[in-house]
Amino acid sequence: MEIRVLRYFLAIAREESITGAAARLHITQPTLSRQIKDLEDQLGQKLFLREKHRMTLTAEGMLLRKRAEEILDLVDKTEAEFSAMEESVSGSIYIGSGETDAMRLIADVIRGLQETFPSIHFHLYSGNAEDVTEKLDKGLLDFGILIEPADLSKYSFIRLPVSDTWGVVMRKDSPLAQKEQIRKEDLLSLPLICSRQVITKDLSDNPFAQWFGEDFGKLNITATYNLFYNAAVMTRAGAGYAVTLDKLADTSESSELCFRPLYPRLEAGLNIVWKKYQVFSSAAQLFLERLQDRFGEAL
Repeated sequence: MEIRVLRYFLAIAREESITGAAARLHITQPTLSRQIKDLEDQLGQKLFLREKHRMTLTAEGMLLRKRAEEILDLVDKTEAEFSAMEESVSGSIYIGSGETDAMRLIADVIRGLQETFPSIHFHLYSGNAEDVTEKLDKGLLDFGILIEPADLSKYSFIRLPVSDTWGVVMRKDSPLAQKEQIRKEDLLSLPLICSRQVITKDLSDNPFAQWFGEDFGKLNITATYNLFYNAAVMTRAGAGYAVTLDKLADTSESSELCFRPLYPRLEAGLNIVWKKYQVFSSAAQLFLERLQDRFGEAL
């Protein structure tokens, strides 16, 4: 399976047309059609449903699209790393993170590094812990920021000197906003918007479930979210109360929303992690050294 043909395949998947993809790739339609037919023969699977004016992916084609995007991301990252070796210190660094205010600490390190080495570029990926660790394990990310609890057995890591606070984001005009802290009995009758991980994680590894205790199953969780932006939109619209970490939503004086911490207080530590025995590019190695200078040696 050739990298070039995977790029052809993705072009057709995006354009949904041989004609459009051929124009974009600057090759002839017959050549492109033959390449895709050869790819289907090689894999023994039909990748496209061919309609009169449109080509759509089969189930097998959708699987290949996901794999092809991962493969090409890794190829592009590798090529960039080797190209960067021709210069003193340059290249790209890939960092994945869940939503956390601790990113400001990493941003300070990035800013300092860019002032000295302007040819280093940073690429940030936002996702939950499962998304970030999957990309770390596949080599698509150099570093990840994981919110505790997290399985760190496969990674080297540095503990960040901050923690996030769990609480509830709500409209300022809601009755619950009159409270300074939120107790578990306050939540039992409310429509809650929770992180998808709160629902899918093993309860033994779920800090919010452990905080709530044996009545966790009685909660009225009406919606879940992956990243918090859309959850904040729903909360602002009055569709529920969002259980989340602090500082992910605008709760300033001019905002319609406010944040109230849980009581007893529930906090989450943070770690920046990378694969054990990782061989870094010169840029990523320099970034790691700056992290260690700022936050301490790796564990």
